[in-house]
Amino acid sequence: MQNKYESPLSSRYASDYMLELFSSDTRYQTWRKLWVSLAKAEMQLGLPITEEQVKALEEHVTDIDYECVRIREKEVRHDVMAHVYAYGQVAPVAAGIIHLGATSCYVTDNADIVIYRDGLRYLRGELLKVMANLYDFADKYKALPTLGYTHYQPAQLVTIGKRATLWLQDFLTDLEELDFVIDHMKFLGCRGTTGTEASFVDLYEGDTQKIDEMNKKIAADFGFEKCFSVSAQTYPRKLDSRILNVLSSIAQSCYKMANDIRLLQHDRQVEEPFEKNQIGSSAMAYKRNPMRSERICSLARYLMADASNAAMTASTQWLERTLDDSANRRISLPEGFLCADAILRLAQNVTDGLHVNEKIVLKTVNEYLPFMTTENLMMEAVKRGGDRQELHEIIRTCSMKATAEMKEGGECDLMKFLSAEPAFNMTEDEMKELLKPESYIGRCPEQVERFLAEVKPFIAGIDRESAQINL
Repeated sequence: MQNKYESPLSSRYASDYMLELFSSDTRYQTWRKLWVSLAKAEMQLGLPITEEQVKALEEHVTDIDYECVRIREKEVRHDVMAHVYAYGQVAPVAAGIIHLGATSCYVTDNADIVIYRDGLRYLRGELLKVMANLYDFADKYKALPTLGYTHYQPAQLVTIGKRATLWLQDFLTDLEELDFVIDHMKFLGCRGTTGTEASFVDLYEGDTQKIDEMNKKIAADFGFEKCFSVSAQTYPRKLDSRILNVLSSIAQSCYKMANDIRLLQHDRQVEEPFEKNQIGSSAMAYKRNPMRSERICSLARYLMADASNAAMTASTQWLERTLDDSANRRISLPEGFLCADAILRLAQNVTDGLHVNEKIVLKTVNEYLPFMTTENLMMEAVKRGGDRQELHEIIRTCSMKATAEMKEGGECDLMKFLSAEPAFNMTEDEMKELLKPESYIGRCPEQVERFLAEVKPFIAGIDRESAQINL
């Protein structure tokens, strides 16, 4: 039993990959890689740095003495300088050139950009797995009629597959937004204390081409083609806002899907996976609660709220730099990534095992189908000489009568009531011939097929194995 608080995102929900990505080792090793890259670029561009010094830095990227860092930070009250000191202790030959010309944000901000970029790429793969599951589900049930709902009241028929394409379309929108964010991420580079690169103007004796070349070399080392055109001491915090916004967008889509599944599970039409030995309630042993979908909704609310942190931080940065962003970002960005990861892993599990109770679906359809055929009945009766306005009123009064009986627990006898009306000039059997659910789903199968053709290129060849969820 641990006696210290631990974030549920790390102890229960997030993947090992995301936990490692946001670990201290990854962050501080990335800092050291940035110092290596800076020293190497400076050496190549003529500054007095030797290959021996660069090699020493390269050999000590992973052996971080955290105790040394802790003691030094307590003395100097500066995390970056504490790490510079600890790095110099294991690479003494290079101690004097570590961080040459740089400011703290060179390592803190560039490392964050690298980590966030890698996190977004990972989440893209997780999102595609959800989309692949929904693709299969929508294709399988593209023609299965089901009762549609507007205002959560019975409406015209749709199909199970068509409804799933609505969820899938939301995720495709998220994918497009996510790709935009990833494709437009830029590196900060080494820009100095206020973004003027003044320290490097001195170091390179006014040769500004060397400054640009240095930043290109460092950016390329970490897989970036471009740096921000201008910056202050930090990279623009609008990037954080853009990142959390796309994570929030994914959360919104997952919430919508999970909430729909919760509603459908209440009606026993569609159910999320339920394991053989799973317990639904500590008191009510018969329960099959949609706990995964509920957890998605719960975590999604947190992530949607978390996105406001980046917006507030971006809007309140003073001039070239203020430090009131730091503590907030240390929490809101990593937790946002871990939360998005957890939500998508749950969404994979749910969409991989969605179960459709087809007999319940058909029973629900048949209960309301007589009401939905009334427009067709009216048109057929007009063809047989009836008056459209008179027929409309008859349908209205008979529908109210049938609904009243249903509310008393009876069966829907609408066809019986309507066939008794001479104005329709139709027998009950003739009317029931029109009660074919597949006749009332419009273009649903075609719409599903067309949309899935749009999605197919995105999911081709991906690993469809569902994540193992810690429940």
